[in-house]
Amino acid sequence: MTDSHLSTSLLTDMYELTMIDSALKSGTANRKSVFELFGRRLPGNRRYGVVAGTARALRALENFRFSEAEIDYLREAGIISEETLEWLANYHFSGDIYGYPEGECYFPYSPVMTVTGTFAECVVLETVLLSILNFDSAVATAASRITIAAHDRPCLEMGSRRTHEMAAVAAARACVIGGFVGTSNLEAGRSYGIHAIGTSAHSFTLVHDSEEDAFAAQIATMGPNTTLLVDTYDVTRGVERAVQAARDAGDELGAVRLDSGDLVAQAFQVRAQLDELGATSTKITVTSDLDEYAIAALNAAPVDSYGVGTKVVTGSGHPTAEMVYKLVAREDSSGIVHEVAKKSSSKQSVGGLKVAGRTHDETGRATSEVIVSAESWEAGLAYLEEHGARPLQVQLVKDGIIDKTHLQKEALAAAAERHRNSRAALPYAAWRLSEGEAGIPTTMVDIFEGDD
Repeated sequence: MTDSHLSTSLLTDMYELTMIDSALKSGTANRKSVFELFGRRLPGNRRYGVVAGTARALRALENFRFSEAEIDYLREAGIISEETLEWLANYHFSGDIYGYPEGECYFPYSPVMTVTGTFAECVVLETVLLSILNFDSAVATAASRITIAAHDRPCLEMGSRRTHEMAAVAAARACVIGGFVGTSNLEAGRSYGIHAIGTSAHSFTLVHDSEEDAFAAQIATMGPNTTLLVDTYDVTRGVERAVQAARDAGDELGAVRLDSGDLVAQAFQVRAQLDELGATSTKITVTSDLDEYAIAALNAAPVDSYGVGTKVVTGSGHPTAEMVYKLVAREDSSGIVHEVAKKSSSKQSVGGLKVAGRTHDETGRATSEVIVSAESWEAGLAYLEEHGARPLQVQLVKDGIIDKTHLQKEALAAAAERHRNSRAALPYAAWRLSEGEAGIPTTMVDIFEGDD
């Protein structure tokens, strides 16, 4: 998965190529340009978003090339001219990309990713970058909200069957960034080194002649420390049989899983029953269509871990981060760089290359997102330093060369740790699950002087 060499160049919308075709003819294709990937709002009036998908986007960029097979298809389809086909055949991104590192929290108008280069080489990346960052960030944001609700109880991702088979792998990775500690998806385990989890489903119990036989068979292969699903028939009898099956094997049972019914009431009843049976070390894990609100309702219950599926891989009601990719600065025919912005009602963008930072109070709590529109990264960074703001962006690509540290296996754990720290620095109000204002305000500053 992560080492795939399949071309990603056709994971794009047709109009990216028709724009290049026209721009080559008009002489604007090679104009220096700045594109920005950002969200005008946080979906569902959430308090913060989580950046995820950067490493996958860089991998897609690495494989973004038009081989003979792609050129042949485009030629046969008659979509663009021979001149443009020749340009695509020689395509290699040669510009710079800056972005928020994975795991960082973001807010409305945060410049999550900035792509600079010629118009043609930047515009063609729009669709693939948005498709990856919109999905992964939506899942990571949902995962973060779920782990907030879980109050340090482990959350495990089990949503593969509820989304596209390849999206399931990406979702598992995004969940780790948001704080999850395991996945049921083996491809995600192989590709990203995520701890794989799983034991049995109701069908395993049903295929046996009795619940006792099913429990004994599972323990025979997985050991007494396994998790037994106890609600196929009667929960009380299931718990009794599960505990006894483990003791017959010479040890205490690792955990029981509850997957239906009133989970709060059942958790209390099962905990009391386990303690009465002397199985005080046996843990309780719950599943069954959980989201952040259901988990918050379980806070007082004696639950040790949560298995989350459908809701997290679909963004818990918001399956896209609603990010867009807009041209914010470009060179004119005289070589002068100008800010440009879309002015449409409700879809405004803000012109200029952005450099972002975050201010904090004396206790380390974040107070504002400062976004500076400047002529250069250096000018923007100087402004942030002068005003005591921590720079948020890192360089991901320089002169077309990808910084491979973002693709290393260790990068995922680093992103998860970065998110824990970024989220922990937000004010308490930002942790609320209810709809409301962004956790910190966004301050826009324009020091761009290129049009004067």
